Amino acid sequence: MVSKVWFSTYCMLHPFQRFVESGRIAYVSDGQYKGKLVAIVDIIDQNRVLVDGPASNVPRCEMRLNELHLTKFRIRFPYTGSTRVVRKAWEAANINDLWKETMWARKVEAKKKRLELSDFDRFKLRKAKQIRNKLRTDVFYRLKKKVKKAKTTSASKKAEKK
Repeated sequence: MVSKVWFSTYCMLHPFQRFVESGRIAYVSDGQYKGKLVAIVDIIDQNRVLVDGPASNVPRCEMRLNELHLTKFRIRFPYTGSTRVVRKAWEAANINDLWKETMWARKVEAKKKRLELSDFDRFKLRKAKQIRNKLRTDVFYRLKKKVKKAKTTSASKKAEKK
């Protein structure tokens, strides 16, 4: 187990934790394979990398770095490993399940659901939010009133004691 002191010192010295490196998992933000996960297999130059997405049906191809968002995940495989090697490392690291647990993946999924809503669905959602907010406001003011009442009764009891 890594000590917290060492880790915090390391983080101060190394502010960047996501490097463009072989085995780094990236989210494709633009292009033909938008919304899929890929693994960086090799670095071509400062703007392009060779990627492979065996679990997300992305063939081995080159992509520009400005089309990718680096994730915190990294898998280990030999330098310029074949698709079979990358798939094996991907499944061993359980990347798909780890990705589904992240807040990033949940936000992407929620955005996709919102885009699929019809006019009537949006109307129902708006009405449900109004009802929720009204209930929340009522509870807030009831609690506020209760606290105010408790303060006044405790203040009056203190005055009686004196």
